[in-house]
Amino acid sequence: MAESLIALLRWYAEMGVDIALDEIPHDRTAAPAQPDRAPPAIAIEEPPQPPAARPPVTVAGAETVERDARAAAAASKTLEELRAELLAFEGCGLKTTATQLVFGDGEAGAKIMFVGEAPGADEDRQGVPFVGRAGQLLNRMLAAIGLDRRDVYISNVVPWRPPGNRTPTMIETAACLPFTRRQIELVGPKILVCLGLPSAQTLLGAKDSMTRIRGRWLTYDCGGTPIRAIALFHPAYLLRQPGQKKLAWQDLRMLARALEQMRAGEPATSGEGV
Repeated sequence: MAESLIALLRWYAEMGVDIALDEIPHDRTAAPAQPDRAPPAIAIEEPPQPPAARPPVTVAGAETVERDARAAAAASKTLEELRAELLAFEGCGLKTTATQLVFGDGEAGAKIMFVGEAPGADEDRQGVPFVGRAGQLLNRMLAAIGLDRRDVYISNVVPWRPPGNRTPTMIETAACLPFTRRQIELVGPKILVCLGLPSAQTLLGAKDSMTRIRGRWLTYDCGGTPIRAIALFHPAYLLRQPGQKKLAWQDLRMLARALEQMRAGEPATSGEGV
């Protein structure tokens, strides 16, 4: 008997049967038994649908946004009220992608106001303009002519960071511009400094390149009052092109001379604007 079992096991091994699956024998040739109930249906998950695209802004829609922006900006009597109006404003799509509003840094009454184009990643996180590498260079530029951030007001044309630091669209800029112009009026600077060509194009209507408009005084209409304005290389540009710092230093010295004249109560010299 034992020899027969051993021979059977040896035959199984030769045939490739080397593991026992069950203690009860099964007839594999028999028809499968019908289940007592149908197996549960398998739920098929639908793939997630992308969010609905924002409808494109039409010309009429853009005009409505600009009209609403002008009304909200004009109604603001203080910088605090203007900030509140901007927080409630829904006309600029950048508000939905930015972390927070980057309004401005400084106090009303500052003699000099610096305006860039739009916040970057560091500014978006902290809610304060020019606090990243470009802002640190701006601080050193101010210190080089005897100024501190507390002596000036700093802002941007667009107060929300565009995704990926892309350039703001014309529609986004137009929606924010009434607030920026009102912000300049409420600060009331004696000199407006546009940091970079986009700011100079938007606020001063500059048509030429930065190398052509820098180094000379221009004029900005501040709520009906003309004030002196100047375009400086943006600090971010100077970080990429340090060879241009020589020209930037010349422009800073021109700005410093204007400040000295204001402190002395002297009128602007010939060729220096209003």
